[in-house]
Amino acid sequence: MSTRAESPEFETLSLGRVDDHVTIVRLNRPSFSNALNTQMGLDLVRYFEDVALDGRGLRCIVLTGAGDKAFCAGGDLKERRGMTDEAWTRQHVIFERMVRALIDCPVPIIGAVNGAAYGGGCEIAACCDFLYAAETARFALTEVTLGIMPGGGGTQTLPRAVGERRAKELILTGKPFSAAQAHAWGLVNEVFPPSDLLREALATASRIARNAPIGVRQAKLSIHRGLQSSLRDGLALEIEAYNRMVPTEDRREGVLAFNEKRPPDFKGR
Repeated sequence: MSTRAESPEFETLSLGRVDDHVTIVRLNRPSFSNALNTQMGLDLVRYFEDVALDGRGLRCIVLTGAGDKAFCAGGDLKERRGMTDEAWTRQHVIFERMVRALIDCPVPIIGAVNGAAYGGGCEIAACCDFLYAAETARFALTEVTLGIMPGGGGTQTLPRAVGERRAKELILTGKPFSAAQAHAWGLVNEVFPPSDLLREALATASRIARNAPIGVRQAKLSIHRGLQSSLRDGLALEIEAYNRMVPTEDRREGVLAFNEKRPPDFKGR
């Protein structure tokens, strides 16, 4: 599937619009294994906050790494060498905002983990709505081996994906794990040969993009927030989200298209 480059306004991200509704976002520092530096944090904040403010017809995002070796090798420790405590804290505030921008993005994000996802890279992956991974991908949260701990959501997103006990084992040891293990434990949805990864991720993105965009966004919100609530509160949230669909053109189009035995043409209205 061909892509067309979007305006090169980000130093550390490469954007490629697949069609009117799907974009590939690549973490683009391949000579540094796509390590997360301050600029990448700023670029991710700006891109995903811009999407939240104005999606410009976007219905699904595929997030991956440039090159074939790394998704993101984690925080750029060369940049951090010699940082003062104050500078470290200022930088981390950017990363905290980045995590929230990813998690709160109303447009579904499919992570296509094409290589190493270590430390902050694993945390970025875990912020996605779901993950596909290459067979060669590796994961780790190595922060405790460096005198710190996960601070990009890892202590919250990983247990929600793999369970408390497995997350404690992985975070407290810092040991790496394979794509196959990530799949078996529930962090990764599917594992593919490296040559098939992006094609499969884009196929799923296109399938999501064909669905009613308001419905998809409201369903994403309902799932995410509902899991942080009691069942009773989650059910109330679901109905609130559902009622948002009733007066839409897309709801009427979906029923009409079904009865006319044709694919629906959803407009996001």
